[in-house]
Amino acid sequence: MTVHSLEHQSYEGPGRIADWAAARGHTLARTALYASEALPALAAFDLLVVMGGSMNIYEHRVHPWLVAEKAFLAEAVAAGKPVLGICLGAQLLADLLGGKVVQNPEKEIGWWPVRVFDRRPPFNAFPERLTVMHWHGDTFTLPPGARRVAESDGCVQQAFVHGDRVVGLQFHLEQGPVNVTDLATACAAELVPARYVQTRAQLATLQPDLAPGDTALFGLLDALILHQAP
Repeated sequence: MTVHSLEHQSYEGPGRIADWAAARGHTLARTALYASEALPALAAFDLLVVMGGSMNIYEHRVHPWLVAEKAFLAEAVAAGKPVLGICLGAQLLADLLGGKVVQNPEKEIGWWPVRVFDRRPPFNAFPERLTVMHWHGDTFTLPPGARRVAESDGCVQQAFVHGDRVVGLQFHLEQGPVNVTDLATACAAELVPARYVQTRAQLATLQPDLAPGDTALFGLLDALILHQAP
């Protein structure tokens, strides 16, 4: 199978998704939208992964590729392609599916737990509680027809599934130690003390055992790629 990653910034790549693809023998292709690389053909991939980014989904003047990306995501969803959106990617999907992207009451940056209260497929590999990396100031309302899957103390909307093949995660399961270090370096100005914002030192020292997150992420990706469009 071919997995395609849409990337909005150089320091928010596929991370452990690349490890999953290698372990399963899948091909991973990547598009750097921030570098004006062309979007792929729909027939060129079996699973689409839409990564995070510090921009807002409506910053079209600053990031004009967002317009083409939104149209492409609409085509991919309409074609029945499995799509996983992470952070900004989840917000783009929520907006596309009829939800609204708004400012979250709290910024959420750091290793914080999420509660997974709907563990039906494709979330059946998730535990009831999982500590994950967060880095966001915005959130989304639940799109019509979607299932709300997870929440945290700092953000009500942490995950959703629409149908059986479109998933949004507000949090980051794909980020390992190197990814978090890169993000903290690039976005250091965002580490302003707040209730759900950890310091740079805490980002390094509070990292949990990543094995449960890998199990959850790999299980989710396995479930999604089984639904590749014909």
